[in-house]
Amino acid sequence: MSKKEHKPNKRKIDFLIISDVHLGTYGCHSKELLKYLNSIKPKVVVLNGDIIDMWQFSKRYWPKSHMQVIHKIMNWVNKGVKVYYITGNHDELLRKFAGFKMGSLVIDNKLIVELDEKKIWIFHGDVFDVTMQHSKWLAKLGSHGYDLLILINAFCNWVSVKLGRGKISLSKNIKNSVKKAVKFINDFEKTAADIAISNQYDYVICGHIHHPEIKNITTENGNVVYMNSGDWIENLTALEYHNKEWKLFRYNEEDFRLENHDEEDELSTLNNSEIFNKMLVGFMENNGKTEIKFKR
Repeated sequence: MSKKEHKPNKRKIDFLIISDVHLGTYGCHSKELLKYLNSIKPKVVVLNGDIIDMWQFSKRYWPKSHMQVIHKIMNWVNKGVKVYYITGNHDELLRKFAGFKMGSLVIDNKLIVELDEKKIWIFHGDVFDVTMQHSKWLAKLGSHGYDLLILINAFCNWVSVKLGRGKISLSKNIKNSVKKAVKFINDFEKTAADIAISNQYDYVICGHIHHPEIKNITTENGNVVYMNSGDWIENLTALEYHNKEWKLFRYNEEDFRLENHDEEDELSTLNNSEIFNKMLVGFMENNGKTEIKFKR
């Protein structure tokens, strides 16, 4: 049987939302994300902020798997998959390009779509963060501390696995045990819901707080479905819409252990420069049918 016949079928998804990947940081689970992206076939992709961490970006740390994630996304764009890049606080430099369109790629600060007669409001969510609005330097300092915590967590997990115990998430345990953190999440969700209800949206979808969720929120003014795509640092989650149903995907290593995708094999022998050049060639091949626009 040929290699092509061994290729696993990709799961079809109508609408995919991922956020808070934080490419360029030590905490990013890019290899796991790549396995997931290579296992699906989405029609529309929404990158809901903090995909590339420009706050902590360093030329000294950009693993090949991080470049492969970028390659995968651009490969989708080259194939005509609609990709919306919604800006977040860690990639806020892209906000000056809001309205930029290049082929099937769109950069913007928010997205309003209608799916099966349901109105959906999608944005990153940092606009609700008081720390971001008034003390950006403090938020950045906290971000560096968070990245250090992730490094410590990685070491603890290495020791824990060697001892035959399961992995733990220090940052998640700390956030879940601190009352102020729990209150912040609840306030965040309620604020998003209140504004969505006042604007008559059926769904509101955010990222930012690294807390994956799908739930109905009812107030005296109405109700809305609140969703959060989580992250690829601690939770390894995404939101999927297929057959008129939203689901929260949670990565499980066991589900991908036996899978082998040609796309991963193809890039495994290349370095970052070669992957970038390959990505550029694919981009140039589609240049004749690519239209670039800026919002006026």
